[in-house]
Amino acid sequence: MTVLAPPTISRTGQADRGRPRRRRSWTGWAFVGPFMAVFAFVFVAPIAYAIYLSVFRTRLIGGTSFVGLDNYQQVFTDPQFWSGTWRVTLFLLVQVPIMLFLALLVALAIDSGRLYGKAFFRVAVFMPYAVPAVVATLMWGFMYGSRFGLIGNINDAFGVSLPDPLSPDLVLASIGNIVTWEFVGYNMLIFYSALQVVPRSLYEAAELDGASQLQVIRSIKLPAIRGALLIATIFSIIGSFQLFCEPVILQSLAPNAITTYFTPNMYAYSLSFSGQQYNYSATVAIVMGILTMIVAYAVQLRGTRKDR
Repeated sequence: MTVLAPPTISRTGQADRGRPRRRRSWTGWAFVGPFMAVFAFVFVAPIAYAIYLSVFRTRLIGGTSFVGLDNYQQVFTDPQFWSGTWRVTLFLLVQVPIMLFLALLVALAIDSGRLYGKAFFRVAVFMPYAVPAVVATLMWGFMYGSRFGLIGNINDAFGVSLPDPLSPDLVLASIGNIVTWEFVGYNMLIFYSALQVVPRSLYEAAELDGASQLQVIRSIKLPAIRGALLIATIFSIIGSFQLFCEPVILQSLAPNAITTYFTPNMYAYSLSFSGQQYNYSATVAIVMGILTMIVAYAVQLRGTRKDR
């Protein structure tokens, strides 16, 4: 019979077998530490600094002073902020469903196996996402031009007068067209990747039962990619509230249609870099970030409840 030696006791009165446990815990922190340092530097520190700026106000006379929540009260009564917020909300309610529907339609068509040259179509639809947003916006902006672009050429060639896509009434729809063109391929890839992991045995069972393609889509494919639909929706919501690049680029082509407060991000940028109002700009950014988090979380909560 083997007799195990009792653990040795150190001078502090603790068993030596406690040391490896502490050593393992420090080893774990050694692996996590670099990530935590970078995370704190590039994520936590900017947010903390923005919150710090938001509770101060800088005046020409008197300098910088602590104002507490006065900047937040000003945001909630600022008509320019709410004008941009309602505009991106309208953009979200119209553009996101259209974009996701088109992406889902293309993904289902490619996954069906009945589309000839599906590899070509998959790359062709995804290709606009590889184009930088600045380049895509400039390209579409010159196409929208009624005096020098495609619209103007069509008007001159056929003697017609098409509506100006960069007019105040149509510029938001024109931006929505650009964003849809850019991100249909991105969302299509998400949906198509989710469809690839659906067990083929389900399709074979549906075929034996005599199910039509529409029934297969409704009963098998859509429930299987519900998680991908939820992720794409959340990403699209966040992107809509962060709308900035496209209207900023088009502003030089349509200065009367796109104001400095066209979107909340544009408003915060204008306050900071043109108006030198860093404190109020930080407040606008924080409030918009919180609103985005609330909406995205509400959509996620609703989507997970349906899964249950």
